[in-house]
Amino acid sequence: MNLKKEKQPPEEINSSEKLETYDEMFKRLKKNKKGAFVPFIVAGDPDFETSLDIVKTLLESGADALEIGFAFSDPVADGPTIQESDLRALASGMNTQKSFEFIKRIREFTSIPIGLLVYYNLIYKKGVDEFYKEAKKCGVTSILSADLPPEEAEEALQAAKKYNINQIFLVAPTTQKNRLDKICQIASGFIYLVSVMGVTGARKKVQNSTVELIKRIRNSSDLPVMVGFGISKPSHVKDVIQAGAQGAIVGSAIIEIISKNLDKPGVMLPEIKKDISKMNEATQGSD
Repeated sequence: MNLKKEKQPPEEINSSEKLETYDEMFKRLKKNKKGAFVPFIVAGDPDFETSLDIVKTLLESGADALEIGFAFSDPVADGPTIQESDLRALASGMNTQKSFEFIKRIREFTSIPIGLLVYYNLIYKKGVDEFYKEAKKCGVTSILSADLPPEEAEEALQAAKKYNINQIFLVAPTTQKNRLDKICQIASGFIYLVSVMGVTGARKKVQNSTVELIKRIRNSSDLPVMVGFGISKPSHVKDVIQAGAQGAIVGSAIIEIISKNLDKPGVMLPEIKKDISKMNEATQGSD
């Protein structure tokens, strides 16, 4: 865990303040023979302050980095579990600016990498340059826009480079070689491997196509591979790490606990800590 002493919210992150990069995180974990464990939640689900408590619980449970979703009304890449999370966050009053304020609050107590998972409409509406500028001020490490194809990403890539933010792209078992090669050329930080076809959500087991895709990426890029979508059990985490991935991203399994305990934070947080600790333990033993 990499917690910092809490302090008053800064107007912006001090550029001299040392935030861990993905490269530094992966090197640290490799030295400890561990894969990266990255939990995902939607900012403000079920409300701003409870969501912050959830983040603190994730950090106490061993999160190596965080992936934070900005609530959106039409999250086409997400299944029912995360769609409901988006709706709860929106109903609690979250919007893009409040989500940036949420990231600032997280930066009061941790320096580990924070990635955003957003839909491009939110970026476009604010203005691409302005969105990335604000993200940098708040201490964001990476941005993944789930509905931004690499062929249309030039403006986002320029902004990412300007503000020193990693631009993350999704690859799936159906991604053809020429497209995979292009993504490997323009992505930075890591490659986000979608382990299943379809939307986010818990699955019973890791598919063979996921293992094959990890090998394909390894043949095209030296960037670390993180596997998400459908990773919901310690055995899934262990399987993808043993298959050669450098980390696992877990969202729906956490959000299901939130959903089942909306009025019972005294139950919700211990349940999250119990499950997340097991997931984190499953990343041990990486080469």
